[in-house]
Amino acid sequence: MDELGFHRTLHRLGTLLDVGAHEGGFTLPLAALPGSRVLAFEPLPESFARLRTAAGGLAHVTLRQEALGDATGEAVLRLPVVDGVPNGQWASLAKRYDGHGTHVGERQVAVPLRRLDEFGLDDLTAVKLDAEGAEYEVLRGAVETLRRCRPVLSIEIEERHRPGSTWAVPPFLDALGYDGFWEHWGDWRPMAGFDRATMQVASADPSVFAASDPYVFVFYFLPRELTPAMLDRLRKAEAGG
Repeated sequence: MDELGFHRTLHRLGTLLDVGAHEGGFTLPLAALPGSRVLAFEPLPESFARLRTAAGGLAHVTLRQEALGDATGEAVLRLPVVDGVPNGQWASLAKRYDGHGTHVGERQVAVPLRRLDEFGLDDLTAVKLDAEGAEYEVLRGAVETLRRCRPVLSIEIEERHRPGSTWAVPPFLDALGYDGFWEHWGDWRPMAGFDRATMQVASADPSVFAASDPYVFVFYFLPRELTPAMLDRLRKAEAGG
């Protein structure tokens, strides 16, 4: 099951949050779920422009050209430029891209920064979070919302973007009453079974694409009070039931 399959299987009416929406690869499928309202954040101007075009003025989709974090103000978004070509998908508030040789440069963009808790959401049911290393800060700025709404979460967490992030994020969510899992060939496994030394080996250099096999970087978090029922639904969906 992929990340979209996770959200389709566990879909509940309410607001769905897409953090790091890029050009709409998740925003549009989430918007197609029945009864959904989508709130999408994408701070990079070029990506936001393409996202706005792709969304096509859908009334139930709200787009915000802002980054999320644990403070309000302005932040510096850095994106790698490899052999003169910018890579917006790796734009990050948490890492730098200098130091990888003359073939890799860095472009900096000042972007607005907000906390999710500022928005006072009371019907958030699902979160997709892809913040290229800034996941911890996004979650810190969303504590009140997570406690109030109890959404399911899919989060991309990669050591190559933020060393120590796979150690920091799961315990933070555990303290908020979330159980963490990763999925491999239909088997939903708890975070305790994740082996960083063999399952997440990759270079921080944006021009190097080799990675371990498997390379596990999407993690799923379920509200503890709903974990048994939700895991059962996921496993049945995997089995075609």
